[in-house]
Amino acid sequence: MRKKRPRFRLQTTITFLVCGVVALALFVTDMLISNEIGSTTYKNQSEKAMNIARMIAHSPIIIEGLQNQQSEKKIQKFTQEMTRITNVEFIVVMDMKGIRKSHPKPEKIGERFVGGDEGPALHGHENISTAKGTLGYSLRAFTPVFSDSGQQIGAVSVGISLNKVKEAVKNSKKIIYLAVIFGVLIGIIGAIYLARKIKKSMFDLEPFEIGKLLEERSAMLQSTKEGILAVDQDACITLINNEALRLFNEAGIKDNPIGHAVDQYLPELQLKNVLATGKPSLNEEINLSGITLLANHLPIIVRNQMVGAVTTFRNKTEINKLAEELTGVKLYAEALRAQSHEFLNKLHVVLGLVHLEQYEKLVNFIDQISDHLHNEVGYIISKIKDPALAGFILAKMSYAREMGAELSFSGDGILPEPAKPETTHELITIFGNLVDNALEALKEHNQENKKVSIHFDYFDHVLVVEIADNGPGILDDLVEKVFLKGVSTKGNDRGIGLFLVKQSLEKLHGHLELSTEVGIGTRFTVTIPYKK
Repeated sequence: MRKKRPRFRLQTTITFLVCGVVALALFVTDMLISNEIGSTTYKNQSEKAMNIARMIAHSPIIIEGLQNQQSEKKIQKFTQEMTRITNVEFIVVMDMKGIRKSHPKPEKIGERFVGGDEGPALHGHENISTAKGTLGYSLRAFTPVFSDSGQQIGAVSVGISLNKVKEAVKNSKKIIYLAVIFGVLIGIIGAIYLARKIKKSMFDLEPFEIGKLLEERSAMLQSTKEGILAVDQDACITLINNEALRLFNEAGIKDNPIGHAVDQYLPELQLKNVLATGKPSLNEEINLSGITLLANHLPIIVRNQMVGAVTTFRNKTEINKLAEELTGVKLYAEALRAQSHEFLNKLHVVLGLVHLEQYEKLVNFIDQISDHLHNEVGYIISKIKDPALAGFILAKMSYAREMGAELSFSGDGILPEPAKPETTHELITIFGNLVDNALEALKEHNQENKKVSIHFDYFDHVLVVEIADNGPGILDDLVEKVFLKGVSTKGNDRGIGLFLVKQSLEKLHGHLELSTEVGIGTRFTVTIPYKK
């Protein structure tokens, strides 16, 4: 379906958008600042009223007037003078019963204080409130009055008209309104300039035209059967297609490469050399974690300037030695070969007994093999419900007997089939490499009684497997390094098995513990979340 062209052009849209954003931002700012100014003004007026109330409460005239009835007239004269000087709405002095001793209206003297918010002050606590009294709504500050002996003898209330507070807030906001108007004008000018600048940088193309070109380019990149990866002039990855991601995933590289430095993400590509020399590199073979790629590296030149480089590559060989280890094909093949070799030897015994006409011994031999096979197979199948994993362990037991070692298997509980088939593959990789390492260690360690044991415990969706041997153990200086790629005690071109075990454990979110003692043996304990 063909997309409709937008109603407005880019320049018009950007102008409206930027102006709208600026206006909205200034409006929100105005609200926030106005609230802050209102809060600050209210706080300042409250502090002013409280400071005046404290000053009045500590005046000797007030203290003496509340203690001596003959001096009460001085209170009214003093508070009227202070009201005029401090420019507040009222100053009211009251005794402990709330009876006024002063008031802007003299006829109110002797009456009870109105408002109901004087209670805390008459109980020895300062407070600020907003209430309606005989003079209307006002902001009030209350403070208790104490005698020289420390006994409370009354309270002072200082009021500021809320109209004056609102007037103070209004005056403080005038500068904000001017700033908002000025900001909107600047926003309009900036929006027009920005729109023209963006349009020029896009070669005078409208967004829908650029989107169409991008869709076409993306479709072409993703439909090609070759991997494509591009970098900018700083050697940072800017583009990668699905085929390249698929190949990287096969190689065990699963991070999103966009934005990464190519020499850190994939140092094998050597794209920095192309950026440095400006010369293409064709038909270069790259070994990427066991996958052989045939790559072409080309510089990207725009207006006679190199702005980046691009590499295209395809899989030259689907599998190699490391890929075989990863998929478990070699482990299956070796185990099946050992099993067939073991049964071939037994067939030779049967054939020999037939030629010798030792039929009674032949019957006993076949019964012995049948019982042993029935017990061994029956026990493993009863414990492990995954046919592939059970068959793999049976084959490994045959392989161990071929090497002159005893591989025993035991378990607590019943291991069901995993929820995901990929789990079986990873378990075979883990168990196969650990058992093979144990058997190889016993092979190099000349001893008569060679034993390897596998014991599992499955409970509450957690699988714990212990694989132990009575081989030579691992030296202390190698314990921390055995899981690194290429580290091995068995010579060159080794050190892959435990590295693969570590990768498989990371995929299954499991962990492994190693316990070893030179001359005694080695034990690997694997713990894996396992959902049936």
